[in-house]
Amino acid sequence: MMKWTAVGVTALLAGIPGLAYANDTMAELAAGGLTFVSTDDVSMQSEDLYISPKQVRVDYVFHNGGDHDRTTVVAFPMPDIEGSGDFIVSVPNPDSDNFMNFSVAIDDKPVNPEIDRHAFAVDVDVTQELKDHGIPLLPFGETTSKALAALPKDLLADWIERGIVIPMDYDDGSGWKTDYVPVWKLKTTYWWRTTFPAGRDLRVAHRYTPSVGATAGLNFIGVDENAPFSGEEFDREKQRYCFDDDFVKTVAKRLADAKTQDSYLQESWISYVLTTGANWGGTIGHFHLTVDKGDTDTLVSFCGSGVKKTGPTTFELTADDFYPERNIDIALVRRPTD
Repeated sequence: MMKWTAVGVTALLAGIPGLAYANDTMAELAAGGLTFVSTDDVSMQSEDLYISPKQVRVDYVFHNGGDHDRTTVVAFPMPDIEGSGDFIVSVPNPDSDNFMNFSVAIDDKPVNPEIDRHAFAVDVDVTQELKDHGIPLLPFGETTSKALAALPKDLLADWIERGIVIPMDYDDGSGWKTDYVPVWKLKTTYWWRTTFPAGRDLRVAHRYTPSVGATAGLNFIGVDENAPFSGEEFDREKQRYCFDDDFVKTVAKRLADAKTQDSYLQESWISYVLTTGANWGGTIGHFHLTVDKGDTDTLVSFCGSGVKKTGPTTFELTADDFYPERNIDIALVRRPTD
């Protein structure tokens, strides 16, 4: 049995699309694959996973080895999104209910999944209350901000007391103003019923736009100029993204070059929840991962065993009887394009 192990990879990945907030950190959301109620009869024969900053594509082949059809609910849990006045979350499509542009097909036929969405403030379900007042459930986006601003002041005061929103006071040069920032948590799951026919394969494919977190500067650089690649944050990211010596040396050279040009480097992240693959019989019969770059000027580091550069823009990993014991976390370093 082959297991996911921590082996560093230094590569060049695609440039990240322009950031909406160049001076702020945008946290990434870790989405992943399909989940369902486990059954010994249905196994994941193969998973072909493609990850780039612009799209995640996953193609599965499932097999029902039992003697009768199995009908079950299959779900795609979206990452929880929690509003905050302290940081920004990278949401690909913030003004849509389908905020990561999720789609699914079975044997090449599109499926219209059901959607289960609930908003919680201090662990209390406030979904219906938000809907009753015309507030979108996603705690980010211009549509949500405008809807909150239009609410009566007495209702906003009640929501502040209950931990649904918080007031943010600021002076934009024309006097003090107050914005009301959502702090509720949104839980979203797409789901549908699927029948796995006895004794045959079933192909399932889904697509979505990944959440690409980013920051201006490098989070893992320490405050000690004599030893910048040290300290608690560097050690944490080195373990999470499997920085190897070549990656660190290349980043150091890029930093030196950027200094001479009065510039800086940007760090970005993509996360993918892979461990849910164990729900389908424990292991994945054949696993194939492709990380697509598309640009030669961006550095990337991620963990994997036996990763190979297979073309000008791709890095691939292939394994049989694969146990997904850890998720995929990708760190990218690039020069700003603006």
